[in-house]
This record gives sequence, structure tokens and C-alpha cells, in this order.
Amino acid sequence: MSAHLSWMIIRNTNSYLVKKRNIKKHFSTEPHNLLNLASFRYNGLVHKKSTDISPADSLHGFKLTWKKAKAAHKPGSCYVSRTMKSGPRVALFRLRRFIRANKYRRDLTKAALRRASAILNSQKRTLQVKKSRPKKSD
Repeated sequence: MSAHLSWMIIRNTNSYLVKKRNIKKHFSTEPHNLLNLASFRYNGLVHKKSTDISPADSLHGFKLTWKKAKAAHKPGSCYVSRTMKSGPRVALFRLRRFIRANKYRRDLTKAALRRASAILNSQKRTLQVKKSRPKKSD
């Protein structure tokens, strides 16, 4: 089934759709949707190739999950994941290189990099300011 036909079937009614009053654009909580917007471009269910970026289990780095196009009809084995724990520059470079080399939705490269960098920024340690104490009097 083509991606456009699948989108026409699920676009108004699916379990991941989040509709609110007074909001023109609807949100989506589906996996492999990088911007969490309910639109054909960002939908991760209907496309043969899709990527997802989520925080790693060890709270250091992020997990890149992608869908293999050849195994799209086997939902149990079509997803592959890899954790990127190296520093932020190296991890973002590897993510960009992966998307380019494997031709995984080049139109979503910037969205993937933004999501990964937001995850990495949220995992930074905050420096604690030392409290000044008065000197001891003798």
C-alpha cells in the first residue's frame, strides 16, 4: 500500500492523534515523528523509511532508531536501534552522516539534528554555585 493511501486512511482517526480546541494544527504522539505534528511529511507510520531519536536509557546520549525499508511488512523485526553516547559534536556528525549515507528522509535532517541536540542539552549537568559562608570569628 502506498504512503499516500495509508495517510488518507489514518489522517483523521488514529490512536496517536491529539486534537485540542482552538488549535489549528493537531499533534501526534506516534513513534518516528520527529516534530510530533500530525502531517504526512512528519508521519512515521506510513513511510517506508523513517528515523526516531529518543533519550538513551543510560541518561547519556541519545538512541537512534530507524525502520528498514525491506522489512516494512514485518513489524516485529523492521526496527533497528543504536545508542550514540560520544560527545555532542561527534554524535551529531554521525547522525548527519547516517541520514545522508542511507538516504533516510533528507528533508528531515534538520529536524533530527534539532531533536538530538535538544536531548543532549537537556542531559547537561548544571553547575552548583558554592554558597559563601561567613568567616569564623576567633
